[in-house]
Amino acid sequence: MRPSSSPSFARVLAALCASLALALAGGCGGAAPVAPPAPEAGGGLIGSAAPELAAEVVSGEGPSTLKEARGKVVIVDFWATYCRPCRRSFPRYQELVDRFGGDLAVLAVSLDAPEDVSTEQIAGFADEAGVRFKILWDKDQRAEKAYRPRRMPTAFVVDRDGVVRHVHAGYEDGETDKISREIEALLGPAAAPPPAGGGRRSP
Repeated sequence: MRPSSSPSFARVLAALCASLALALAGGCGGAAPVAPPAPEAGGGLIGSAAPELAAEVVSGEGPSTLKEARGKVVIVDFWATYCRPCRRSFPRYQELVDRFGGDLAVLAVSLDAPEDVSTEQIAGFADEAGVRFKILWDKDQRAEKAYRPRRMPTAFVVDRDGVVRHVHAGYEDGETDKISREIEALLGPAAAPPPAGGGRRSP
């Protein structure tokens, strides 16, 4: 004879439904988990003081730290020798330095691992790209941990007072045009005039 529905089965089913209801209620009433900052949000640094850099100086001209660069707009650029977009971004950043003169500094921070490259290879990358701005090497990963760049390269635009104002995660065509407009806005009336003998390029 076919057995009838068991009372114990009904109790188990009811208990499961009750547990599910409690779990849903708890999820609605509890605080939602905080999502990690998106790359475009700059890891939460936008509007905050840019962490100081204590990376090893490899080559280049200009300030080596944010303290030395105070009063200028600064691009803190995280890159690596294996990063193909970095080969395109470097020459464009040099164009910005040339355009804005002493009002802009670039601190290019290599994230290459010490076991993978040498100082000569990092300096050689900059030489091949034809740049003269400061090249730093974050050997101990202190800068990487402080800034938390999510992509390669990632550029942090820092204002004259040392505050992060914009973040560019990755590099696409036209990226430096956006950065140029941001620099002009941060410099305001103090924006550098065009170099002698050449017209100022519109962004």
